Amino acid sequence: MITVNPDGKIMVRRCLVTLRPFRLFVLGIGFFSLCFLMTSLGSQFSARRPGDSPFTIRTEVLGGPESRGVLRKMSDLLELMVKRMDTLARLENGSELHRAAGDGHFAVDRFPPGAGLMERIQAIAQNVSDIAVKVDQILRHSLLLHSKGGARGTPLPPGVSEGRRDQCEAPSDPKFPDCSGKVEWMRARWTSDPCYAFFGVDGTECSFLTYLSEVEWFCPPLPWRNQTAAQMAPKPLPKVQAVFRSNLSHLLELMGSGKESLIFMKKRTKRLTAQWALAAQRLARKLGSVWRDQKQILVHIGFLTEESGDVFSPRVLKGGPLGEMVQWADILATLYVLGHGLRITVSLKELQSNLGVPPGRGNCPLAMPLPFDLIYTDYHGLQQMKQHMGLSFKQYRCRIRVIDTFGTEPAYNHEEYATLHGYRTNWGYWNLHPRQFMTMFPHTPDNSFMGFVSEELNETEKQLIKGGKASNMAVVYGKEASIWKTGVFPRTALPATVGARLPSAPLLFQGKEKFLGILNKYMEIHGTVYYESQRPPEVPAFVKNHGLLPQPEFQQLLRKAKLFIGFGFPYEGPAPLEAIANGCVFLQSRFSPPHSSLNHEFFRGKPTSREVFSQHPYAENFIGKPHVWTVDYNNSEEFEAAIKAIMRTQVDPYLPYEYTCEGMLERIHAYIQHQVGLLCSPRPCPTRGPSPTEPLRPGPQRHPLGVGPECQLGPWGLAPSTLPPGLAGHRWEGLHGRLPGPRTDL
Repeated sequence: MITVNPDGKIMVRRCLVTLRPFRLFVLGIGFFSLCFLMTSLGSQFSARRPGDSPFTIRTEVLGGPESRGVLRKMSDLLELMVKRMDTLARLENGSELHRAAGDGHFAVDRFPPGAGLMERIQAIAQNVSDIAVKVDQILRHSLLLHSKGGARGTPLPPGVSEGRRDQCEAPSDPKFPDCSGKVEWMRARWTSDPCYAFFGVDGTECSFLTYLSEVEWFCPPLPWRNQTAAQMAPKPLPKVQAVFRSNLSHLLELMGSGKESLIFMKKRTKRLTAQWALAAQRLARKLGSVWRDQKQILVHIGFLTEESGDVFSPRVLKGGPLGEMVQWADILATLYVLGHGLRITVSLKELQSNLGVPPGRGNCPLAMPLPFDLIYTDYHGLQQMKQHMGLSFKQYRCRIRVIDTFGTEPAYNHEEYATLHGYRTNWGYWNLHPRQFMTMFPHTPDNSFMGFVSEELNETEKQLIKGGKASNMAVVYGKEASIWKTGVFPRTALPATVGARLPSAPLLFQGKEKFLGILNKYMEIHGTVYYESQRPPEVPAFVKNHGLLPQPEFQQLLRKAKLFIGFGFPYEGPAPLEAIANGCVFLQSRFSPPHSSLNHEFFRGKPTSREVFSQHPYAENFIGKPHVWTVDYNNSEEFEAAIKAIMRTQVDPYLPYEYTCEGMLERIHAYIQHQVGLLCSPRPCPTRGPSPTEPLRPGPQRHPLGVGPECQLGPWGLAPSTLPPGLAGHRWEGLHGRLPGPRTDL
C-alpha cells in the first residue's frame, strides 16, 4: 500500500484552490504571448544576411509596418491582460471575502498564495510589455541607421525612394529655426501622448518631419509631399445671411437640462421671449437691408462644467449668486435672435467633441480646422481650451471672447509685464487683446462691454406701478443671511500679508444695527433671504422676510416697494437695475476708502486694480439721482436725511437703453460684424505692450497697448468708423480707465 505524505496532500489541495480556471487561462495567455514574441524575434534574427552582425536586422523585414504593428498590438494586448487580471483578482478576493464572512472567520491563509501569484504574473506581463517597447525602439533605430547608409549599398526602407533618403533629416532652414529642436523632442517624447500616433507618428524621422510640417508648423514641408491631400486647404463655406429669429423654442432645446443653473437660465429666456421678439423687429427696421453674415458660434460655459467644480448650480435654489447666469442666458438669447448658428456646451467632453480635439492629453493641434467663427467662454473655459487645443489655441485665440464680470486690465493681461511689475494673478497673463474680455458693466475702455438685459415695461405697466407704490416700503438687496452680519469681509479673514497693508478703517458696516434702526423708523423693511424651515435666518425681528422668491414674484415685490437698499455686497449685480426699472430708488453706501484687491478679499486675485467707490459704480455714475443715492452709512445724519428725501421724491421706472433687449442686440451685432475682422485680420493688432520696464501709461498718440491708430478701438471695442449709427456718442464714451505703473505695495 502506498503511503501519501499528508503535507503533500495539503500542498496539492492549495494549488488546486489557488489555480482557479481563469488563472490557468491567464497563465496560458501569458505563456503563449511570451512564446509568440520570442518566435517572432527569432524569425527576424534568422532573416539577417550571412555577413551581418548578429545584432544587425534587415530593414526590409523590420522596417515594414507589419512587424511594427505586431509589436504594438502585442504591447497593447499585454497591457489589457494586466488590467483584466487585476480586475479578476479583485473579484476573486471579494468572493473569497464573502465566503469567509459566511463561515464566520477570515481565511487568511488563502490570500497570500493567490495574491503573490497574481503579482508575479503581472510583473512578467509588464516585463514582456517593456521588452516589446524596447525592441520597437531598437528596430526604429536600426531603420534610421540603414536609411542613412543607403549610399553605401544598403537597401532603403520600402516606400522611400533613392531620391528621398536624405529628405527625412531635420533641415537647417533659417526660416524654421525650431525644427531640429522639435525633431529631437519628438524622438524622445513622441510616445508621451497618444495624439502623435493618431496623426501618423510612428517613431521614424519621416513621420516626425511630416507631423511637424503638416500638423504643426515648425518644419518646412517635405518636397515629395507638396501635392498630397494633407496640404490642401479646405474650401471656405459660402456666406449665409443671418436672419432674425423670434421663436426661441429651439434655443431652449440647445441649452439642455439636468442642472439647476440651466433650468434657471431657460426659465428666464422663456419669460423674456416676447421682449426679444419685439426688440428684433425694431432692430431689423433700424438696420434695413444691411447684409449680416451668419457666424458659427460656440458658447462654452466653463464654470458650469463638472471639471471646474460647478459651485453655482447647487446654490441656485439656496440664494446663491445668479448674476453670471442672468448674463449668460441673455448672451445665448442675443446670439440666437440675431440669427447665428449656435452650439452650447457645459461639459469638457462636449467641448472636445465640438472642437475636434484628437484623442490624447492635449499636446497636439485640433484634428480639423476650427468650425467656429467665434467662441464665447469664461476664464474656466479658457483654461480648458488651452489645455486641450494644443498649438491650435494660439492659432485661433483671436476668435475667443471671454465673459469677464469685473474686467481684465492690460497690466494683468500681458504676461511679461505682469510678471515683472507684480500684476501676475491666477486669472491674468493670457496675452489676448484687451477687447476680447467682455464685462457686465462698462468699467473701462480697455475691455468690451457685453452687459445683460432687464425687463422693459410698457406705458400701461409703468402707470400701474406709479399708482401702486407704497411710500414707506423698503426691500433689502441680497438673498444670503451673511449680508446682515457685521462686516462682510472682516480683517481676520484676510491673509496676514494683505491684512498688514489694510488701512485702520472700521469693519464694513460695523454698527449695522444703527442705520437699520433709522430705516425701520421710517419704512417697513422686507427681505428675500433664503432659509430652511427648521433653521430661520438670522435677520432682525422687525424685518419681514419672504424667503427666496421666484423671479416673477420678486418683480412684483419691487413694483410695490419705494426703496431698494444695498448693504455693500454683492458688488455690481443686475438686481439694482431691475429695481430701478420697476420704479424703486436704489440706496447704496459710499466706500471710504474705496474697495480693491488691496483691501478686500473678494477682489483679491482678480486681474484688475480698479477701485470701487460704491456697491454699484455704474448706477452711481451713469444713472445717479433721483434714481440712485450714494451716502455714507456710518454718518447717521446723512443717512437719515437721504431716507427723508427719498420718501418725498417721485420717480418713474427707468431702464438705460444699453440694458434693454434692443440695446444688447444692437451692441452684439456691431461686435460680431466688425470686431471679428479687426482682431483676426492678416495684420492683427499686437497684444504686446511697451517695454516691460516701462509703465503702461496711455499717451496722447498711443494706445495703452502701444498699438497704432489702425488698431485703436472706440468705446464699444470697435474702430470709430464701424460704430453703428447713434452709438458713437453714448454716455460712457468718455469713461477713462486708470492704467497703473509698477506696484509698490508688494
